[in-house]
Amino acid sequence: MKRVVMLLSSLLLAVAAHAAEMQAPAKNPYLADVPVSAGPVTLPISPSGRGTRPYEMSRIIPPEEKAKMMKQMMPMMSMATRMDVKDVMNMMSTKYKAKAGLSFDDVVESMKLRANQLNFKLVGHSPMWKDIQVVLGDTDAPRMEVFHYCDIAAGREVLKYAPEALIFLPCRIGIMEDADKNIWVMTLDWDTAWLDSISGKMGAPDNLVKAAADIRDKMDNIMKAAAAGDL
Repeated sequence: MKRVVMLLSSLLLAVAAHAAEMQAPAKNPYLADVPVSAGPVTLPISPSGRGTRPYEMSRIIPPEEKAKMMKQMMPMMSMATRMDVKDVMNMMSTKYKAKAGLSFDDVVESMKLRANQLNFKLVGHSPMWKDIQVVLGDTDAPRMEVFHYCDIAAGREVLKYAPEALIFLPCRIGIMEDADKNIWVMTLDWDTAWLDSISGKMGAPDNLVKAAADIRDKMDNIMKAAAAGDL
């Protein structure tokens, strides 16, 4: 898990650094603190090994190639020597604190109602806290549940372009109590605004960018409604 998190973080830094070299300093806040250059980096990209047809898989990147890329990426991380995996996970998330006075069930109900209004289909539910109690015998763990949602039209566009994106689907909204009994609504940050600062948007077609933005906007709408207790 740690390698996956570091890989995602390093890839974002590499892309941002390359963008800074190719154009004037970007105004995008995502790139504000990224160094101008971190030296040459060889990314695991092979034009002949990338899928080009809808739903076509790209080549498998062997572990040793990923490891080599990570070693090249590590100097870029020197700018964030105090950044650990916990910080990276926080950076990769979008979260809202539920309004005081709302119960866990209130938040869940508001989430489901708003999702229905936006035609976001609930396709799965993982009551993790119950498994923690039953399997591990941990009765002190706070309540936490993960809800799986799908916008089938937007999801199709994402998968046609990059079938490997299936590992991120369906979209997940997590609701949990923290150590102080506050309730939080969270998801993976789908914001694609940083692409606007990169020439050609990394090759992402307009319909894909639109689909990703649509997913993100709906997820954000649902989460804000849940945190506010809107009915």
